[in-house]
Amino acid sequence: MKRIHQLQFLILSVIIIFTSCTKKFEEINTDPNRPKQITPGVMLGQMQYRMVTTSIQASRNFTHELMQVDAPRSSPGGTGLHRYVVNPGAAVWSSFYNYLTDIEDIYNMSIKLKEENYRAIALVYKTWAYSILTDLYGDVPYSEATKATDGIVKPKFDSQKNIYVQLLKNLDSANLLFNSSKALTYGGDLLYNANTLNGSINPGIIKWKKFTNSLKLRLLLRLTKRNTELNVDEQIRTILANPNQFPVFTSNDEEAIFNFPGTFPYFNPYYNARQLEWRDGTYFTKYFIDKMNADNDPRRAVWVRPITVNGASIYRGIESGYPTTTEYQVGANSSYNDVMRTLPSLGVMFTYAEVEFIKAELALKGFNTGKSAKQHYEAGITASMKQWGVSMPTGYLSQAGVVYNENSTIEQQLERIITQKYYAYFFVDYQSWFEKRRTGYPILPRGTGIPAENKFPSRVPYPTYLQSINPENLAAAQSAMGGDNSDIKVWWEK
Repeated sequence: MKRIHQLQFLILSVIIIFTSCTKKFEEINTDPNRPKQITPGVMLGQMQYRMVTTSIQASRNFTHELMQVDAPRSSPGGTGLHRYVVNPGAAVWSSFYNYLTDIEDIYNMSIKLKEENYRAIALVYKTWAYSILTDLYGDVPYSEATKATDGIVKPKFDSQKNIYVQLLKNLDSANLLFNSSKALTYGGDLLYNANTLNGSINPGIIKWKKFTNSLKLRLLLRLTKRNTELNVDEQIRTILANPNQFPVFTSNDEEAIFNFPGTFPYFNPYYNARQLEWRDGTYFTKYFIDKMNADNDPRRAVWVRPITVNGASIYRGIESGYPTTTEYQVGANSSYNDVMRTLPSLGVMFTYAEVEFIKAELALKGFNTGKSAKQHYEAGITASMKQWGVSMPTGYLSQAGVVYNENSTIEQQLERIITQKYYAYFFVDYQSWFEKRRTGYPILPRGTGIPAENKFPSRVPYPTYLQSINPENLAAAQSAMGGDNSDIKVWWEK
């Protein structure tokens, strides 16, 4: 009997211990650092980092070669962006549509949680992403995109005109939704740190609002050829005449630059780039460097790695669009400065300099910006210098290659504005290419190795994989666009 009682006691003890452990199992195995539910704040910072990483990589890998910022050391195959050969592009298409799914999730969660600031931020990112996509390709999926959960796996392509109409509405909605007296409840903002209040004001939300209206000015300027269709001029005048209602960037402290924290996983994407990838296979072009040399441009010290020739440290570039037989010697020309690989402020989305150059062009065209085109032009150069942490040399603005001549022709003044804007667009996604298509400036030299039949491109052809996953809607888009090659002009460029 004693043994039976001992056995019963042992079994009962095991049951009690097991039951106690089971009750605490969930508590013990819960990571206190992991959020218990998905919120807009959980998704926002990660999305911000991934989007800006993709955009600056696109600038380095695509725009810089096409717009003669740099060129490959050798290019024997006869192709390459520096020879105006643009292949169907899938990288940004796939990446941005994935990000847009996250943006839609943030937007929808914000509605349920009644978090208007998150909702407004989602609209800004949605507009920024779609503006890049449609300016790259033309007609793209918009109204039926990112709706796979609703059963739409083959979205139609919307016309660029209809997309732009909606993008402008998005920005108007965001401008009204932003509440600068409220912090982001769930945090997560790595761009403007709009997570806390300063007294009763949220400085980050004020900057978000300025980003919103600055972006709208960029898009409206791009549509100037379509003024009568969308009443573009009137929309521009409304922004300029009502700075309290539609504030834009007025200082470098407000510009949309994602500063990489340098903590896991938010590193500058070039942090671990090998020397071969970063600089040995690519050099700055003569077109880009020669002007900086002539102007004694202080941004060279940040952007460009000098070389030593006859004991002297110099900046030297290579030809763009060179013949296929040309091959440049490793290390004999200037490439990207190694400091850029770890630079926290490389995550450039939209700068104060760009706003000043936009206003310079608008003032040149007769809009009332409050200052002259020359004043905005010089402010744009000054802002770009400050953005990159350099001081403007004495007399820089009065040099022959920089000075703004108000007595020159309108076209000559516009060329000067856009040329400086081109340099200010360093590492800003595809914007210098979009502006070249809109204005014709800067005037790039044509390399002797570019085949006569190759035209300067106006768009990127659609990704080839769409032929198998969405063939009917792709065919309809190609027909509406008038074809699917890089010579086809998008709606706003026609």
